[in-house]
Amino acid sequence: MKYFSLPLFVAVLAGCSGMLLKPAEFAWPVESVMTVDSKGMVQEDRYSMSFSVKPILLEETGDTTRMSKHTVRMIRDDRGYYFLTAAKFKNVYVLTADDGALKVATKILVKETGLDNPAFNQRPPYIQVLNEKDKPVLISRDGIHQGGR
Repeated sequence: MKYFSLPLFVAVLAGCSGMLLKPAEFAWPVESVMTVDSKGMVQEDRYSMSFSVKPILLEETGDTTRMSKHTVRMIRDDRGYYFLTAAKFKNVYVLTADDGALKVATKILVKETGLDNPAFNQRPPYIQVLNEKDKPVLISRDGIHQGGR
C-alpha cells in the first residue's frame, strides 16, 4: 500500500498543475489609437477591450477635467505586454493583464519634455517608439534598448 500511494500521489499532483500552451503569440500587428471619453475610458473594438486611463492621465498631465481631448496609443508585444503613451506624455507605460484590470508593470521615461506626436511599431522582440523628427527608440518591458533620452 505504501508503494501504491506515492505514484498515485504524484499522478494526482501532476494532473493539478496548470497546463501550459506553448508557444503563443500575442503581438498586435499595428498600434491602436483610442480617444479618451469624458469618464476617462478608452475602447478598442478590434480587440474587444475597454479600460480607464484616468490614473495615467492624472500622473502625466496633472489634470482629469479635460480627459476627452486626449488620444492614447497602444500596442501589444509578442509576450503579451501592452505599451501605452500619448502626445505630451514623458513616459511609455508597460501594462499587464490582471484580474479584471490592467496593471502598470513598468514606466519608461522616453522624453523629458514630452512626446509631440508618438507612434508605435512592432520590431520584434522590441516595440519601436517614433516621435516626429526624434531618433526612433526601441523598448521592451525592461526599458530602452536603443536610442535614448
